[in-house]
Amino acid sequence: MGIKVHGIALSTCTARVLLCLCEKGLDYEIVPVDIPNSAHKQQPYLSLNPFGQIPALEDGDVKVFESRAISKYLARKYKDTGVDLLGSSSLTESIIVDTWMEVESHQFNSPMQTIIRQMVVNPIFGIACDEKIIGAELEKLGKVLDVYEERLSKCKYLAGDFYSLADLHHIPHLVYFMRNPRSSIITSRPHDSCVGNEMKTLPSIDNNKYAIANSFAKNTADPKVEVSSDSLKNEVSYGLQFDLSQPGNDFLYMLLFLAKLVHASSGELFVH
Repeated sequence: MGIKVHGIALSTCTARVLLCLCEKGLDYEIVPVDIPNSAHKQQPYLSLNPFGQIPALEDGDVKVFESRAISKYLARKYKDTGVDLLGSSSLTESIIVDTWMEVESHQFNSPMQTIIRQMVVNPIFGIACDEKIIGAELEKLGKVLDVYEERLSKCKYLAGDFYSLADLHHIPHLVYFMRNPRSSIITSRPHDSCVGNEMKTLPSIDNNKYAIANSFAKNTADPKVEVSSDSLKNEVSYGLQFDLSQPGNDFLYMLLFLAKLVHASSGELFVH
């Protein structure tokens, strides 16, 4: 039995796991979870994650849930495959990676998650953005980014001069956030912006784009084609066609699929 990821590639939390798998160069299967019909709240899915949230991972007899725990498991078990994402060669480096992973989870994630809910999820429900909440969360996020800016003025990445899970864990939320005008809170900080631009070129980012599109196709009623780097034209139900080689169209795919899923999930795609 190979590695199976139960979830939706569009979900920031599932994407976190897929990015790790891509960096490690591991083969895996995405097992779509039928969110609209609440499959994540029923058996057999609850046997994988008793809290009924995505994603969950199966690796042989091992079952893991919580996206950050999954990525750490993969990075540890397959430490000699692909990129070392934990700074495993040095106790000091590995502790620094752990520290900045905790920062992402406890300092960065909360304001960013709230902002994305306000600016991406609420409009899909026809709910107006609450500018007061957005402003308050942007202020909190700004304080975190100030710490990042100071840190990144001294080293290339958060844990040092090497890319690690500490950086990777930020990426899924940034995919959404960096496509709106409020992203100036990051682009106005030169070191934060520089690292963000460099991470865009990572192979795992490009590979994950196709995982997102394939997940869309598998969860529509009438998928027409599988997506790969060699086959960028895709027709799906709804009679829409996108060319993923054109800038921004991968994000259109994401938003279209998101509109379908978020009504059933009440925003859970972003909170696990």
